[in-house]
Amino acid sequence: MTHAKSLTAALLVSVAFAAPALAECEVTLRSSDTHPDGYPTVEGVKYMAEQAKANSGGRICIEVFPSSQLGEEKDTIEQTQFGVIDMVRASFGSFNDIVPEAQLLSLPYLFRSEAHLHAVMDGPIGDELAEAFAEHDLIALAYYDGGSRSFYNNRKPITSVEDLAGMKFRVMQSDVFVDMMSALGANATPMPYGEVYSSIQTGVIDGAENNWPSYDSSGHYEVAKYYTLDQHLMVPELVAVSKTKWDALSPEDQEILRAAAEASEPVQRKLWADQEKASEEKVIAAGAEVVRDIDKTPFIEAMVPVYEKYVTNDEFKDLVKRIQDTQETPQ
Repeated sequence: MTHAKSLTAALLVSVAFAAPALAECEVTLRSSDTHPDGYPTVEGVKYMAEQAKANSGGRICIEVFPSSQLGEEKDTIEQTQFGVIDMVRASFGSFNDIVPEAQLLSLPYLFRSEAHLHAVMDGPIGDELAEAFAEHDLIALAYYDGGSRSFYNNRKPITSVEDLAGMKFRVMQSDVFVDMMSALGANATPMPYGEVYSSIQTGVIDGAENNWPSYDSSGHYEVAKYYTLDQHLMVPELVAVSKTKWDALSPEDQEILRAAAEASEPVQRKLWADQEKASEEKVIAAGAEVVRDIDKTPFIEAMVPVYEKYVTNDEFKDLVKRIQDTQETPQ
């Protein structure tokens, strides 16, 4: 399907979905998510919608379309840039080939903990990143939790770098993830999230890498029972609105939307923490085999060429250093 036809189809679908709400609200924003209804990111945007509607006296409505109803992440990001879709929730990793600075947050082992990640994203660095997204027609509204990503596969427990040699893993459609896998001696297969289950089941790939809730809600644990808790990536999630749509809003409505997004962050993060625990318990009860005791040092050392490739100038080196130097906020 050509770009033009793809955008036209998405527009027709989104207009059809939004028709009832348009009759009730002065401003209606259609928001896309690849995850299913009930997932923490979906519920976070729903809470944002409740806040925006309440604080605008019912004038601003956000309709959330989960389960890739409006398309997979990469497509919906492009459609949001063009203004075809109003909002998108997507992993920072899906923006890596669009916003150069986003790649840095996908560097393996960059964040020490979720508290470290929050301190970075809620501070001046988060504001700088928002400016970078604005240059690409995306207005950053909220930074959500995406947990730590680990490897899972259907062949064997992964306990060392050597165990990854020659294995085929799905990664997000991003160069930095492809290079990460290559540095570990594995073969990266970029593909949409929605194709992973069948691809593991049919042997197109051996496994993938993701967090506990995604491993659970996608059903991937059913076809790939070996989960290695190496936590190689801790990539935040972004809720962004199309700059075209944003510029069409009044300053008052922009402020209402920003306040609603900010209010949704702690709600989503709490939902995420609860879901992580529940998902871990569920997949283990279903027979998933978890490798917890793993020496991360060889994995970290293997990432040197990845850092060398993407931290290429003084500006990026400074940003990475400031991220590493950021101290966790006491809880």
